[in-house]
Amino acid sequence: MPYQHILVPIDGSEISFAAVKQAAIFAKAFGSKLTAISVVVEDPFSDQDFYYSAGSAIMKEYFVEAYANAQKALITAQNICTEQGVHAETKTIKGEVSAGTILQTAEELHVDLIVMGSHGRKGFQKMLLGSFAQDVLSSTLIPVMIVKK
Repeated sequence: MPYQHILVPIDGSEISFAAVKQAAIFAKAFGSKLTAISVVVEDPFSDQDFYYSAGSAIMKEYFVEAYANAQKALITAQNICTEQGVHAETKTIKGEVSAGTILQTAEELHVDLIVMGSHGRKGFQKMLLGSFAQDVLSSTLIPVMIVKK
């Protein structure tokens, strides 16, 4: 079997849900395990002094909302998979939203395919915002499938 475990990182965007659908199609075709993940930043204010003086209320509110958003996105991903006739495991990952976090998770889960959406930014937007999908693609030997729509 070519792909035994497929990982699909999601951020709640339409393009990430398109990647979920494509991953589910692959999982069904190959009889693969499918895991959808959503990353929640542990410390969004890591370089900010006001983080410590503003009190824990700001952080509590951030975490409650961040986890709720992640859970909502994962439920949507699970529903997409169910529509395709595939069971998906879901996980909320605490860490930095980066290629490193995705790849560390991929290694820990022993995946052999990563399916992810790309917003397809070009020119100045790409230079300014970077390309998350490109960072993942260029940092791993695990096959990566990029879904654009």
